[in-house]
Amino acid sequence: MNGPLLKVENLTKHYPLGAGFLKKTIPVIRAVEDVSFSVEAGETLCIVGESGCGKSTVARLLMRLVEPTGGRVLIDGIDIAGLKKHALRAFRRRMQMVFQDPYSSLNPRLTAGQIITEPVENFERLSRKQRQALAADLLRKVGMSPEMMHRLPSELSGGQRQRLGIARALSLNPSLIIADEAVSALDVSVQAQILNLLLDLQEEMGIAFVFISHDLGVVEHIGHRVAVMYLGRIVELAPSEALFAKPVHPYTEALIAAAPVPDPTLVRLEVPIEGEVPSPINPPSGCAFHPRCPHAVERCRIDVPPLAPMADGRAVACHVRAPIQGVLGQSNMATVADRNLQSIE
Repeated sequence: MNGPLLKVENLTKHYPLGAGFLKKTIPVIRAVEDVSFSVEAGETLCIVGESGCGKSTVARLLMRLVEPTGGRVLIDGIDIAGLKKHALRAFRRRMQMVFQDPYSSLNPRLTAGQIITEPVENFERLSRKQRQALAADLLRKVGMSPEMMHRLPSELSGGQRQRLGIARALSLNPSLIIADEAVSALDVSVQAQILNLLLDLQEEMGIAFVFISHDLGVVEHIGHRVAVMYLGRIVELAPSEALFAKPVHPYTEALIAAAPVPDPTLVRLEVPIEGEVPSPINPPSGCAFHPRCPHAVERCRIDVPPLAPMADGRAVACHVRAPIQGVLGQSNMATVADRNLQSIE
């Protein structure tokens, strides 16, 4: 089928705070607000941002673990947000999730082999021989010995448990895997092993990943494209190499500047940001980043900037760095983009 494997349109999630007939208006937490992106087959889209920006909520919305307040999630053109119980169950085979905590996401009473084969048995009956063969094959695929299928999660290391979580996700041969902070709880050396494993599996099986992380070093290593979120919205979406070479949105610029640099001889770009992240219960008017942005103008305080395309293929939500086409006209877009990039070099 033509088109992207995954397409997200205006995805929104609000959590009401309390209820009661005496309240005329119920305050809500605006966890995710009008998020749109797409993922091609075999591609890795990374979603980054500070804690509380809504990236993990996006992961759960994509999996229908929570119901969206608005928007659509399309797999091969079919909106799963509107599917009922039995139709949605069939789509569970197409998409799987690797959770952040490699211990609490595994059933402590099941052996590794049972954990791997349990998703498959939700859809088809397997003989004991078939279960053992499947578990052994997937354990080998994630770099573990088949003999480990008889061990409990408590008998495995953190890295082995995360590999087990990946093997469980692979058991249904999915087209898409959502990885929510899949390596954040692991040692650096184990992180590298898991990341290389994911890259190898993607090359071998053509799996698409939505990889959620706050670690920009990990994102730069594994991502084809990167979506930067701030207070529930995507503020910049760009190819990984372009984003790290020349960030356009002021928040992206500050986020990259704040990341640790392993080479002490390199000069760090200082991008000071003052203040705290606003509350998602009472977000600022206009651009949510304007109270902390050193480049904010009056329009930033009034209008919410749309995620507008730029001449270099990225999309940026910023009135200053990426004015929308409707204001400047099509012929001026390339000139504006060039001037914007020169201004931040």
